[in-house]
Amino acid sequence: MPKANVTFEKLGLTVTVPAGTRLIEISEKIGAGITYGCREGECGTCLVCIASGMQNMSERSVLEDRVLQENMAASNQRLACQAQVLGGDISVKA
Repeated sequence: MPKANVTFEKLGLTVTVPAGTRLIEISEKIGAGITYGCREGECGTCLVCIASGMQNMSERSVLEDRVLQENMAASNQRLACQAQVLGGDISVKA
């Protein structure tokens, strides 16, 4: 199974996780402290900035895209509860 290396810049910590893991799950396991409300992709609370490696993330779902647009999110922002890592290296400003 493919793996991804995810770096949480504020913690200065890189972890290797299986492809398909959502950012919120990684945050919870390592204590990165990403705040969330619903875990369903509806509230927008878990908005994070992907510093690098966006090409290694899952595509935005219709729901995530709608919430990001409603929150006027930048192109490098994702919802941690929806965004899955696919492999490679990813750096998160969280």
